Amino acid sequence: MNIHATSIVHPNAKIDRNVEIGPFCIIDEDVQIQEGTRLISHVVLKGPTKIGKNNVFYQFSTIGDDTPDKKFKGEKTELEIGDNNIFREGVTVHRGTIQDKALTKIGSDNLFMAYSHVAHDCEVGDSNVFANNAGIAGHVIIGNNITIGALTTVHQFCKLGDYCFVGMNTSINMDIPAFVKVAADPARVIGLNSVGMKRNNISDVSLSMIKKSYKLVYRRGLKLEAAIKKVKELNNDIDDPCVNIFISSIQESERGILR
Repeated sequence: MNIHATSIVHPNAKIDRNVEIGPFCIIDEDVQIQEGTRLISHVVLKGPTKIGKNNVFYQFSTIGDDTPDKKFKGEKTELEIGDNNIFREGVTVHRGTIQDKALTKIGSDNLFMAYSHVAHDCEVGDSNVFANNAGIAGHVIIGNNITIGALTTVHQFCKLGDYCFVGMNTSINMDIPAFVKVAADPARVIGLNSVGMKRNNISDVSLSMIKKSYKLVYRRGLKLEAAIKKVKELNNDIDDPCVNIFISSIQESERGILR
């Protein structure tokens, strides 16, 4: 364990031996940090917070602080962070509230660029990118392999499905199905995230099936229930896993999908 002399680490904090803590960091007593994680400098970690392996926190990021939600009255809520995440300059992540699951949860292999924000009670999956100043409000659910463009805002309780893409400066107030590409303020659907799908080695068969499914939902003028029925019929014989993800992201929507 390598702790710079200018950093303040509570004696009750649980820190693995090969964690690196740079200058002017502050670590609370209810913080757990696993091996390989590095704090570059000027990082504040508050808790209860559990941090996995090989994460990197850049200067001025504040992780695990109390939420500014006015309903919060100092209850003991938590933040969990997986492995191999990068938190660039000025990133803020807040713990949960008892009005939800009392937990904010971040998966693994995510990149949070400078000044991005994850609010209370959010769930963030794996392999996502938050570009500069992207912010998600409370209770938002982010799937996997999603790119959120710079200056984007996401309304509370929204869900973003796997492999979707959000262009810069987009304002989202409805759910985004998997694989769909959106942009603008207010957000509108502009196509499929074909580039992201190819980069993640999704097969040509799945890509073709998603394109057909997308057209049924967005281009044929069908009511949503009728469109989903036709997508299921299309997928009956093939049972393509990507189409199943697409269908689930629509059927699990509570706010309604952007269409």
